[in-house]
Amino acid sequence: MAEERSGSAGRDHQSAAPARRASDRGKYGRLSRERVLTAALELVDREGLSALSMRRLGAELGVEAMALYRYAEGKDALLDGLVEALYLELEERLSAGEPADDGWREGLHRVARATYDVCLAHPRAVPLLATRMLAVPLARRPLAVLKDHERVLGLLRRSGLDEAGTAAAFRAFTAWLLGYVEVELRPVVDNPDEPDPAFRLGLHRMPAQDLPTLRETAPALAEPGGPEGLSAGLDVLLDRFTGPDRPAPPRR
Repeated sequence: MAEERSGSAGRDHQSAAPARRASDRGKYGRLSRERVLTAALELVDREGLSALSMRRLGAELGVEAMALYRYAEGKDALLDGLVEALYLELEERLSAGEPADDGWREGLHRVARATYDVCLAHPRAVPLLATRMLAVPLARRPLAVLKDHERVLGLLRRSGLDEAGTAAAFRAFTAWLLGYVEVELRPVVDNPDEPDPAFRLGLHRMPAQDLPTLRETAPALAEPGGPEGLSAGLDVLLDRFTGPDRPAPPRR
């Protein structure tokens, strides 16, 4: 009986012991949040968002998936981390050689161009700029995202807009910038290896009777608008909010 009690106590002690802590020392040394997010972004750049999982990222870094939970609580947190990584890269681009006294309009153009460049460098991660912003309330967004909001709002305020006008212009600026990038990155070419322009664009797949304007415009849509198109549209938008014909303030 004593022997039975002793064995039972030993089993109870074993069950109460803490689980083994997964090591966070991978093939590149000990992990850090920056290293985890960098590896995640590189994986998405190569293979797309569908390839990203804790298990796959752990394999990339040479650690067990459980070790990653110290740096991201789960898949959603990892996706938010990718958004953070994009905005940190944006911050680096803006900080490099930043003019001492940018005018407000020039400053907004710099933000727009740098955002455009970051998005074109990481096109497979761009959908997160919409999907995660739809899922995450303002105050819970990464600090790097909030700093970008603060920068844009501050530049708009310097244009002379009041609080309501600044908010309206901020929405329009964000919609134009991210919308332009999304349209810029949409695939138009159906078969890049096809030398014939019509077959290259897949016009034979579009019924001519139903889609005459789309078929006619498709070659122009296949050409990127580039930063010039982004800049031209931004000036029109800013003139609408800050020029003499600016919208009247909403009635309360």
